[in-house]
Amino acid sequence: APGLTTPSAAATPTDLGGREVKLIADLRAADFQHPMDKRAADALKLFSPIEWGMRQAFSAFVEDAVFLENIASGVLVGPKQLPELHAMLVESCRLLRIDTAPDLYIKQSPYPNAYTLAVQGRRPFVVCTTALLDLLDPLETQAVIAHELGHLKCEHSLVIAMANLLLSPLASLLPVGSAAALESGVLQWQRAAELTCDRAALMVVQDVRAVQSVTMKLAGGGRSYAQRMDVDAFVQQATAYDEVAGGSRIGRMVRQSQQREGTHPLPIMRARELQKFAESRQYGELLARGKPTIVDSAASAVSH
Repeated sequence: APGLTTPSAAATPTDLGGREVKLIADLRAADFQHPMDKRAADALKLFSPIEWGMRQAFSAFVEDAVFLENIASGVLVGPKQLPELHAMLVESCRLLRIDTAPDLYIKQSPYPNAYTLAVQGRRPFVVCTTALLDLLDPLETQAVIAHELGHLKCEHSLVIAMANLLLSPLASLLPVGSAAALESGVLQWQRAAELTCDRAALMVVQDVRAVQSVTMKLAGGGRSYAQRMDVDAFVQQATAYDEVAGGSRIGRMVRQSQQREGTHPLPIMRARELQKFAESRQYGELLARGKPTIVDSAASAVSH
């Protein structure tokens, strides 16, 4: 659809078969974090002793156990094992300025999913399921890997664990309504963290439609028809949602309930929020800081 994807928001195919993207020097998480995610992270920096303790706990009690689970029951991607996925991982780390690439595992599952323990510890990792890889094209797959790397770059698991540790005792002392409001605030922050990581995916693939296509396919994609789905039509669903949700008291109540109780934003809201960021001055200025570079992983063969 004209006007939805600006030239600055999409990577450029080249005659050499790769894509030209912008490599941004000194890219920090704060450069692309959603405002609510950034405010929460900044607030928790005041509790650095607790952060140190949480890191030690993750290192001592979690990392080795999770490593053994992943290495025993998944397939570890590397230069000789699914090298095209390994190239996507390394390329994504380079574009997000992550110095140490995490392990990438593929696990058998009928459910399309990807996840990470979002702490930059001794054994960082990302897991993608087989159903996810079957559903997505290469550029979308790279967008998912970059989304998970966004969680790692922002260390969301560490930050959310700290928030729960600090707020849980407080919640037990508050009236029921205030405790519920506190819990709702943490969930709102988690949703903002997901929006941050959609932005991280965009910083890597630099094609807003590719990232939005991931959201669309996770919402309703099927292996037999996923590649025929229309991203523009999906993004336009947000308009129909707004018309009904804002048109009556019941609609407004349902919208509040839908948006209040989830750890992830509604799919069409994610697509629209990413569109706003892709068209924003903030994103344009980030790209302007970058230097053109050619990426040549398997994801480069796909252009939206």
